[in-house]
Amino acid sequence: MRHTLPLAPQFYVTAPQPCPYIEGRMERKLFTALQGDYAETLNDALSKQGFRRSQNVLYRPSCAECTACLSARIDVSAFKPSRSQRKTIARNRNLQREATSPWATEDQYALFRKYLDARHAEGGMADMDIFEFAAMIEETPVRSRVVEYRHTEGAEDLRSRAQRRLAGVCLTDVLDDGLSMVYSFYDPVLHRNSMGTFMVMDHVEIAREAGLPYVYLGYWVPGSPKMGYKSGFSGLEIYKNGDWQPIGDPESHSQDTHPLNVDPIAEQVAKINLPDTLPTDRRGS
Repeated sequence: MRHTLPLAPQFYVTAPQPCPYIEGRMERKLFTALQGDYAETLNDALSKQGFRRSQNVLYRPSCAECTACLSARIDVSAFKPSRSQRKTIARNRNLQREATSPWATEDQYALFRKYLDARHAEGGMADMDIFEFAAMIEETPVRSRVVEYRHTEGAEDLRSRAQRRLAGVCLTDVLDDGLSMVYSFYDPVLHRNSMGTFMVMDHVEIAREAGLPYVYLGYWVPGSPKMGYKSGFSGLEIYKNGDWQPIGDPESHSQDTHPLNVDPIAEQVAKINLPDTLPTDRRGS
């Protein structure tokens, strides 16, 4: 008789450090390694429970006195672009999408540096060199793609990739129930084109074409200007109290900071649902 055993990954907690989203708070992350033959299965399962991937690690916020960060995803079937979002689509109609293998290029890194210098010069990635950038893109044990957006205007031969200037890039994981936008960046000159919003909507379209129900956006943080734009997408769901639910009124989600409202790490780990993936053979009469 053939049975399966649950995966048994080890979970760890990072040391507290200043929160990048809310001034005056400290962040801490719960994380586990993502490796081996069952990496995709684990990534699929934990992504549904609020985890995110960074190279060979899965993590989610586990702050000692704060539960403000909420994992967010778009229900593709419920998404309808607003009037302003339709204008965003029109403003970017000259861009052409191309999905490639997760391979870093100098062209991508140049755009990445330009993006960081203009928008996140003081952020944690500010000092990332080309080798670290390549590791971010290429070190993936799961099914990943690099989705590039290139200008078509002025390109005499649209078949020539070199003639189409790079406008935006998104590192995307393909999950069993959707697309996970791991990290995206774009030409800061195009900020008025709302490139970030456009790439999210285009991923909704990619998911719809592939028959995938969700697009995972990372974390939404109520009260954080950096993350506020995510609440503007219709069909948005958040992972809260161990379940996915429609966001409803964004203003109704307070930044809960009372330490008694945060489960101890051991309880958080105990509540994680792990997939049954390790086969074992047992014989019986």
